[in-house]
Amino acid sequence: MGAEIDVRLDDGRTLRAYDTGEGDLVVFWHHGTPGIGAPPPLPEVTAELGIRWIGYDRPGYGGSTPRPDRTVASAAADAAAVADALGVARFAVMGQSGGGPHALACAALLPDRVSAVVAVASLSPYTGGGDDYFDGMADGAEATLRAAVAGRDARERLAAAPNDGADIGFLTADWIALDTDWAWFQGIVAAAAEAGPGPMVDDDLAYVRPWGFPLAAVTAPVLLVHGAADRMVPSVHTTRLAAHLPDAAVRIVPSEGHLTVMRHAASALRWLHTEATR
Repeated sequence: MGAEIDVRLDDGRTLRAYDTGEGDLVVFWHHGTPGIGAPPPLPEVTAELGIRWIGYDRPGYGGSTPRPDRTVASAAADAAAVADALGVARFAVMGQSGGGPHALACAALLPDRVSAVVAVASLSPYTGGGDDYFDGMADGAEATLRAAVAGRDARERLAAAPNDGADIGFLTADWIALDTDWAWFQGIVAAAAEAGPGPMVDDDLAYVRPWGFPLAAVTAPVLLVHGAADRMVPSVHTTRLAAHLPDAAVRIVPSEGHLTVMRHAASALRWLHTEATR
């Protein structure tokens, strides 16, 4: 995992940051919901490409101070503060699931610092109106985001209600991955759960509110990777993102789900390295 550092911000908050400390290409990791900022376990491709991972716990998770009613855009200033504290001027970004919007925020709002972006199984902005935003979502995933659309009170009530057996959209293969090659996710989620539901509620509210930046402002090259069988965040969200990003490549991977698509992370990182080092 490398070093853990507490970064004190000008507004008095603290962000728990992570730094593997080695490598010529800095990749800033943005975790999913729920999660903490420790980078993913990809030792072979990390060594191959000379990657130095950094990341942080979004507000409320892990060692970071809560920040209720934060926006997706607020991740850019937090990431910049972490990068400054670690002496990093320029970096690529990678986000998985809920980390995807936050990675895109950094690219949009820190254009002189972000060289390239990978977003894996990312949500797209919620624009209201029709219900097509929820097309293809499993019932549990849809209920969570619909509650967020209804507001904080509704989302907090849902968080407090028993949800045993809710269909969150994982494939059988996703559950198997949690016990095998991607068991890492279990530890990340368990660490995040220690803070209670608050930061997850804040994440969900941020996803369905205006993100705070236009996708057109993302001028860095972007690779969007999504599992075609994902029922937590259906791949149509990647299609929507691609339609509004100026420079986006899309990889829809057949048969993969929300977690198993991370088995293609090494290939995505090779693309990131190529684009970031041009």
